[in-house]
Amino acid sequence: MMAAVARILEWPVEIADDLPLALWDAIAIARAVKGVANADFQVSGVEIDSRDVMPGDLFFALKGESMDGHRFLEAAFAKGAAAAVVDRPVDYPHILVNDTTAALEALAKAARARSSAKVIGVTGSVGKTGVKEAIFAALDRSSRGAAHRSVKSYNNHVGVPLSLARMPSRSRFGIFEMGMNHSGEIAALTRQVRPHVAVVTTIAPAHIEMLGSEEAIADAKGEIFEGLEEGGVAVIPADSPHYERLKAKAEACGAKVIGFGRAAHAQVRLLDTIAAANGGSLVTADLGDRRLCYTIAEPGEHWVMNSLAVMAAVRAAGGDLGAAGVALADMPGLAGRGARLEIAAQDGGPDGRGKALLIDESYNANPASMRATLAQLGKTVARRRIAVLGSMKELGEHGPAFHAALAEPLAEAHVDYAVLVGDEMRALADELGKSENAALGKAIAFAHCQNPAEAGQALADFGVESGDAILVKGSNSVGLGALVKALAAKDA
Repeated sequence: MMAAVARILEWPVEIADDLPLALWDAIAIARAVKGVANADFQVSGVEIDSRDVMPGDLFFALKGESMDGHRFLEAAFAKGAAAAVVDRPVDYPHILVNDTTAALEALAKAARARSSAKVIGVTGSVGKTGVKEAIFAALDRSSRGAAHRSVKSYNNHVGVPLSLARMPSRSRFGIFEMGMNHSGEIAALTRQVRPHVAVVTTIAPAHIEMLGSEEAIADAKGEIFEGLEEGGVAVIPADSPHYERLKAKAEACGAKVIGFGRAAHAQVRLLDTIAAANGGSLVTADLGDRRLCYTIAEPGEHWVMNSLAVMAAVRAAGGDLGAAGVALADMPGLAGRGARLEIAAQDGGPDGRGKALLIDESYNANPASMRATLAQLGKTVARRRIAVLGSMKELGEHGPAFHAALAEPLAEAHVDYAVLVGDEMRALADELGKSENAALGKAIAFAHCQNPAEAGQALADFGVESGDAILVKGSNSVGLGALVKALAAKDA
């Protein structure tokens, strides 16, 4: 008994034990943002949208071109905000600053400076949110809840500092997504994040309207290496035609390069993949000094490649590869990025309870991700395959050709009916409407619609039958997420 008590009393003390439990207190915030506190308080979270405020949050009253967060202070405090950061005195607990946006960036800088966490930054043309979530799931599992990440797609000039400001001082790992539309944007974000590991998922013609070429896109994504901490690691796609370009950029920034993919020069190399019983894949990978065999719950070739990036990043950050394998096997599809839902079939099926499969890819789309998800639709066992495709944005003068080129993967996926949504999809409608098209082999029935409401009607007119598989994919601005919600609600 005495020995057991002694062991308890001698429980190892860690540095983190002396860190505060609250996310921030008034003194620390005021010091970080060079502001003045009118009260003593502690906060458990940070928020910029009054609709999302939770009890105990610090609300930043940001000012934009057409919106002023100070107008929503009453709503924020009604929802339980503990304090606010403002640029004018108010009748609530607050920190007074000159510029609330600059203050958010300053608090983010302070959060990063106080943290001893291993930090991972993720960017890429396709798959960055899914890879970020998978890395988080792996590291959160192995650290027993001591990992932090940017939520949703908070990857821009506001989302990244907000995500940093939310990072607890006790975090052991931090995973942050970085996105861009123009050159120079990731350079600014990575200098805030200061990652130890920087991941580029892939290079594809997303945002090509703004940047002009895939080479320019690769250069813009490669800016993530500029913020790497000394001795940092760059995880890059070994199969990409832009591998050498990314590698040169990473090495110029002092990074150790780890390539992932099928290529012989990949340090995390795919050896074999076979279909798993759960619809995902069983993967065997070579890490140089060991081989790994693990299962991925998410279906598709693109997730096989994503998993290699995850394993490379987890290992570079000092995480547990076994926990990463379990996390990949357990990971569900993300809303708007591969979630698979059962919805009621209009025909009811033989027992009156017939179901159809709804694949929700409504959040984003570019030529590479369209091809990948259509290929996976083609491998999905279904009575009929239906594709609801929204316009791909930011393709500029290349847009018509990229949209028309989707005729081939639609045919290869054996799609029975296509619902095309948005003006840019006119090029694909024209291609599908050609009576003689060697790439198609047979005509694909389709409807061209202007908005999600019309698409829903076209889908209803066609009829969703038991055993159908329906893919919904498009750029977020098209609004196909509303169609997914409507279809799912009918099954509620």
